[in-house]
Amino acid sequence: MIYLKTEEEIEWLRENNLLVSATLAELARHIRPGVTTLELDGIAEDFIRSHGAVPGFLGYNGFPNSLCVSVNEQVVHGIPSSKVVLKEGDVVSVDCGTFMKGFYGDSAYTFAVGEIAQEVSDLLRVTKEALYKGVAQACPGKRIGDVGYAVQEHAEKHGYSVVREMVGHGLGRKMHEDPQVPNYGARGRGPLLKPGMVICIEPMINMGTREIVFERDGWTVRTRDRRPSAHFEFAVAITKNGPDVLTDFSVIEKALDNN
Repeated sequence: MIYLKTEEEIEWLRENNLLVSATLAELARHIRPGVTTLELDGIAEDFIRSHGAVPGFLGYNGFPNSLCVSVNEQVVHGIPSSKVVLKEGDVVSVDCGTFMKGFYGDSAYTFAVGEIAQEVSDLLRVTKEALYKGVAQACPGKRIGDVGYAVQEHAEKHGYSVVREMVGHGLGRKMHEDPQVPNYGARGRGPLLKPGMVICIEPMINMGTREIVFERDGWTVRTRDRRPSAHFEFAVAITKNGPDVLTDFSVIEKALDNN
């Protein structure tokens, strides 16, 4: 069932998602060679709790940490570890969630660790562009398939592949609500977008094959060919005037510029 949110509920969702953005901005100041993914997890948990929320991922369906931190060929759901040390040239997707005032926040950003190869930088750029292409379709009267088509068309035009098994989702009092929001699809197909819907659009784009492998830890997803993957995620409210992005990447990018 798709739950339509009131204007007040959308503001509570915005508050959560702005906190997620601020958390990712805080992490941007710490992402460098030599840092472990578990250190990042601790920084995020402390930051979220100090702002009156709780980590949305911690304990969710048994997940053991506050962040999903996925390095290089890992697509999503990487478990933070003291054994995973970031190094120059890595890319790291950080997916973060909060829970506050009865609602969730959820967003992801893929960071470069130091200087990265140009072909990997291009992957990150195109994945972010695909996210914005998808958001532009998140208007009343459009359908979920219009969003997925826009993401897929842009990624594949640049020679990349779109993960099929992992998708975006509705967001509200639960972390994952209806409808599912695939990063592929056909225009004019799927659930109708209506004012009051809040969805997470989150392209997961691979440099090589779209095929993925689920690791033995039960969470981590990686590319089958072990080539890099990128992941960016916005929470978006559908309004009568078009998409209202509840996530703020500008604070993350400002933190990166000041590093």
